[in-house]
Amino acid sequence: MSVSVKPSLRPLLLLIFILSSSLNPFTACSESDSDRVAELLSLQSNSKSGVIHLDDRTLNRFLTSAKPRSYSLIIFFDALQLHDKQELHLKDLKSEFNLVSSSFISNNKDTPAQSKLFFCDIEFKESQNSFSLFGVNALPHIRHVGPQIHNLRDSDQMDQSDFSRMAESMAEFVESKTKLTVGPIERPPVVSQKQLGFLVLALLILSPFLIKRILAGDTLLHEPTLWLIFSVFIYFFSVSGAMHNIIRKMPMFLADRNDPSKIIFFYQGSGMQLGAEGFAVGFLYTIVGLLLAFATHFLVRVRNRTLQRGFMVFALFVSFWAVKKVVYLDNWKTGYGIHGFWPSSWN
Repeated sequence: MSVSVKPSLRPLLLLIFILSSSLNPFTACSESDSDRVAELLSLQSNSKSGVIHLDDRTLNRFLTSAKPRSYSLIIFFDALQLHDKQELHLKDLKSEFNLVSSSFISNNKDTPAQSKLFFCDIEFKESQNSFSLFGVNALPHIRHVGPQIHNLRDSDQMDQSDFSRMAESMAEFVESKTKLTVGPIERPPVVSQKQLGFLVLALLILSPFLIKRILAGDTLLHEPTLWLIFSVFIYFFSVSGAMHNIIRKMPMFLADRNDPSKIIFFYQGSGMQLGAEGFAVGFLYTIVGLLLAFATHFLVRVRNRTLQRGFMVFALFVSFWAVKKVVYLDNWKTGYGIHGFWPSSWN
């Protein structure tokens, strides 16, 4: 059975058809973008840290051919063959990147930000073409690709000097570029629940034997020399920044980028401290501390006034020299430039 249309309604139907046809591409694009977001969320949920692994094909799907995009990607460029190079710290940086990703997901769960930002990694051997698209020729390397970026080389690159602060500096980079909040970095506990349970069980088993030794006064804890050594170690550990080096996983030294045959023990700049710098400062402060301890605990028992005064002059001179070295290093790192107090061989 045929349906007849009144001639007066034909222009109206034609206009409706044209408008519906013109809106179809926008609807399709919107559905395509939502499909990509749904797929990214699915890949994110299947990853332990929430970091999505990309290759040339998936990079093209989620970035190159994805127009328009409503989301941003933070990409960590990796190379498995370079994990053995300690000066690059790729494994440590990758672990810190995973922490930033898991922290962002945990702190932004069930919020609109969850579908606006995704953390990804890409490996060199699998995706050499993608490395070329970004123009990446050195590692470590992190990029932020915003929704408005079409040429991947124009995406935002994280500054090399910011890698020294590990996850915290990565979070600051993400927040500055995306205007989203990462939130507090959630680091795993140093001792797992299984390890803690094993330690408690071992302590309960050994407790009768330990109590017997303690009551008898026959333990290492009753040895004064051990406490003296332990006190000096704690003092050195405190003033040398060793805890900072452990938390930040700072290297003892770095290879000079301009001349790989040279080694940098002291990094000029307030945003980074190498392990050698902390140990040097800790050694100088420990000298001052030991001289002070000797003067207050042992020198006061010496009856020879001349010997007392001679040692005090020596202690004051050495302490003044050590503090001068520390002051110079602090001013040298921050750019004030005090000259003449630091050996040239330490630069």
